Amino acid sequence: MHKAVTHWRRFCLICGLLLLAACSSTTFVYNRLDFLLPWYVDDYVDLNQPQKQYLDGLLEPFLAWHRARELPDYLEILEGVQSNLDRPQTPAMIAAVFNQFEQAWLRLESESLDWLLDLGAQLSEDQITELMEELWERQEEYEEEYLQRTDEEFYEESYDDALDNAREYLGPLSDAQREVLRQFSRSLLRADQAWLQARAGWLTQLGVLLERKPGWQERVREAVAKQRENPAPEYERIYNHNLVSIYDVIAEILNGRSEQQDSHLRDRLASLQQDLQSLIAQGASAENPGTMVSEPATPSAPGPND
Repeated sequence: MHKAVTHWRRFCLICGLLLLAACSSTTFVYNRLDFLLPWYVDDYVDLNQPQKQYLDGLLEPFLAWHRARELPDYLEILEGVQSNLDRPQTPAMIAAVFNQFEQAWLRLESESLDWLLDLGAQLSEDQITELMEELWERQEEYEEEYLQRTDEEFYEESYDDALDNAREYLGPLSDAQREVLRQFSRSLLRADQAWLQARAGWLTQLGVLLERKPGWQERVREAVAKQRENPAPEYERIYNHNLVSIYDVIAEILNGRSEQQDSHLRDRLASLQQDLQSLIAQGASAENPGTMVSEPATPSAPGPND
């Protein structure tokens, strides 16, 4: 995937796994990823029963790797955030956390590509055609959804997203904090057209690669790496501008949080920490069946927005 296009989405995707911890059912959802991921793949192409069984076999080592190797890194990142809460936040500190999540995404992308390519070798020509048709249909839907927005609609949607994210961690915001977020939304540059152009170019290239001529899997890997490492100059300019705005507003909002918001934030992070510790312990127990797994002393409690 295109690095510049997807940096923010990657961060949100990985955080999505972590933010499940805001609900008491986190461990249940995570432990059912082997059931949920095939349904996600099925959104793009209908798999037959042997293919679903083959996918199950591919996902088992992938999820074992993620639990054993990645969840401890997520926990380390989280603990670093917690340890820095008593310090004034700077944009550089926020950027460092984002960069850690970026590296986590790249590892996830690399490991995911392994089983996706293995599965791709099992698909029929009709299924490949179905897959590409679905991807192009979504391209059209994205173009209709994003390109027809006015600038005012873009700013309002950006503000609503920022407001929802801030409330998730801090609870209710003051009028002054809302104004900070509104100014932030208007500092953003629109990248939807550049993103969709890059996505269309990638789909065209992918369609050729999925003709699956000898060596196609390695060529897909090379194409993914090239897309990541060589963003279009104009999009990279927009991307870097928007990231600076994101780092600045997060630092400003965190530095201006009230005592009640600080308590809310620490509770959310502590809940998340407990869930990650529980998932890691469960993974260790699965690898060593004789190991006893202790549950956290206090179960994660759902927040007001769960």
